[in-house]
Amino acid sequence: MTGRRRFRSTFLSPRTRPARASVLSAGALVACAALAAGCGVIPGTGDSGDDTIKVMTWAPQGTDAADMDGMPAMAEAYARWINAEGGLAGRKLKVLTCNDGNDAVGAAKCARRAVDENVVAVVGSYSEFGDSYFAPLEGAGIPYIGGYGVTTEEFTSALSYPVNGGQASLLAGLGKALAGTCGPVALVRPDSIAGDELPPLLNSGLGAGKHDKAKDQLAPEDVGEYSQQADRALKEATSDPLAQGCVVPALGGSTATFMDSFRRAREDYPRVSTATVLGSVDQSVINASGGASGPYEGSYITGWYPVATDQHWKPMKEVIDKEAFGDNRIDPADAGVQTTWIAYTVLRAVLEKIGGSEVSADSVRATLDSGIKIATGGLTPTLSWPARGQGKLAAVGLSRLVNADVTLQVVRAGQLVAARGGGLTDVTATLQNANLG
Repeated sequence: MTGRRRFRSTFLSPRTRPARASVLSAGALVACAALAAGCGVIPGTGDSGDDTIKVMTWAPQGTDAADMDGMPAMAEAYARWINAEGGLAGRKLKVLTCNDGNDAVGAAKCARRAVDENVVAVVGSYSEFGDSYFAPLEGAGIPYIGGYGVTTEEFTSALSYPVNGGQASLLAGLGKALAGTCGPVALVRPDSIAGDELPPLLNSGLGAGKHDKAKDQLAPEDVGEYSQQADRALKEATSDPLAQGCVVPALGGSTATFMDSFRRAREDYPRVSTATVLGSVDQSVINASGGASGPYEGSYITGWYPVATDQHWKPMKEVIDKEAFGDNRIDPADAGVQTTWIAYTVLRAVLEKIGGSEVSADSVRATLDSGIKIATGGLTPTLSWPARGQGKLAAVGLSRLVNADVTLQVVRAGQLVAARGGGLTDVTATLQNANLG
């Protein structure tokens, strides 16, 4: 099919909002230079030197698109806290931040700055442009620890150490959950190359539950309304009069626009439910869409980690309260903030393993590749990355994916809460059987 746009998995962007800019917007901000706005070094963490460990965290900020201000803010708070506690293996932690501007050029500039600054790792970051930033990092041997899981390269590059399962795990887990609760399932997704990857992932979960494949509905991106697509999806979801159907919107930044149309069209189909993945929808989006009276009420939503009220988040919340109280950029319920916390937990374990030896990008990477097993306080399974090409999911093109656990959540009375006990479900076997070719 000609004229199809590449879709960068942006349905995982956690700041979905109406009338948001395209991820390929030519007006996106240019990434920071060393002292430009949007870049910085945490005050009081010390100058670079033999007793200082320097890392970078980047994310888009101030773009009115996929903004992830909480991730660099969490990194800064973490550094203040760990330095007050005596540092990492006796060394101060220095965090550089960079704004990729939600732009391919900006992402590459952030990566080149990381190389120029000789950081030992890029930690807990978000960018939709893996094809722009991985090449500079790979050339310099700099590991990428705990990206958000938004690009294919994060699950294929030998220098990537992801802490979650990206869209693959979320969609497979969602399909598995819907198989036992829904009648016909209608997937509304972009008419794009990467959009073609979504049906096999969802269907892998549906198939694991002996459910029919989702009805695949293609839709344009970045249009003003989706009344036609919403009406068609509702009809497909009600094709079996004896079963309650489900509609799964996976349109990235256009998901909110679709839901506006879906809310109006749904009046004639009250029994149809919606389901999606955390990151495309979060508590703030649920609140903005009407809470308990909105279209997400009763929806199943898959996430990577326990719900924000889970006790395992207590250490992170204590750090936020101590080092970033009043900083409204940091929301402990935001999956980006949570990912950054887990990524820095990994970094701490690696540096403690290195101990008093030289810390460099090479030594950090070598330690990560040594088979080290890292506990994250119950937020994920124990993390360990295999040798290249030996991962459990290498055969389906996800060689670096080591955490395929997902949680099932549901919107009740306008609030995201754990569903079915809130435990973690491993979808590794489901993904191994996915037809991703």
